[in-house]
Amino acid sequence: MGVTIHSTSIVESGATLHDGVVVGPFCHVGEGVEIGADSMLRSHVVVAGRTRVGARARIFPFVSIGTPSQDLKAALAEGALSIGDDCVAREGVTINSGAGAGTRIGAGCAFLAYAHVAHDCRLGDGVVLANQALLGGHVEIGDYASIGGGTAVHQNVRIGAHAFVGGLAGVEGDVIPFGLAGGNRANLFGLNLVGLRRRNFSDERIARLREAYRRLFAGDLSRPLNQRVDETAAAFAGDDDVAQLIAFLRAPSSRPLCGPRSRGGTA
Repeated sequence: MGVTIHSTSIVESGATLHDGVVVGPFCHVGEGVEIGADSMLRSHVVVAGRTRVGARARIFPFVSIGTPSQDLKAALAEGALSIGDDCVAREGVTINSGAGAGTRIGAGCAFLAYAHVAHDCRLGDGVVLANQALLGGHVEIGDYASIGGGTAVHQNVRIGAHAFVGGLAGVEGDVIPFGLAGGNRANLFGLNLVGLRRRNFSDERIARLREAYRRLFAGDLSRPLNQRVDETAAAFAGDDDVAQLIAFLRAPSSRPLCGPRSRGGTA
């Protein structure tokens, strides 16, 4: 199919555009950029730095990808950015390159209008950031998690796989895998049951996760969390979903845990 570049666009020498790429009007593609096959830059798109965009990307007007970190201490250091296949970036999205290890985004992600991904973030596959969702630096988001519109996520926060954060939330603490969180400041409300069913989790899998959640966050909370984590791990030995939840809770983090607002949070 070849590559199609509109006459008003600039593609610098050294950029790599794979077969089927379409660059629409008034775009600028930097010399260190690689864009995967069958991707489309609609118009007024900037892709800069050491950026690799996977195949079949759909990038809409006024998106800026791969520009340096906005961390004022980084002195505009230009790190790496990797975006997986089949991602969509709608109007006005900004995705910064890393200031250190780099920013990495998985496949099949969707960034709706004016969402922002800051430097050195790690996003898994199938992540959705709704309109104006904002990620600070070094945020980690697991596979198939969704972040509601207008939500702000504090730097260094972890959001686990299959979690859902409601719109207009202010997320200061880590959100567990499979969790449902929201509010300003955000609290944990239970499990993301709608999302799990949409991902074809069986009733049996969901029931085990609900019981694990109850033991951790809605049962007898008189014992320390680390003790409840150990007891839950022993009770659900061999369950991969609960093991993922336990591993998340045991992993070191610089942020507090986003927990239920009060005793008895539901799942």
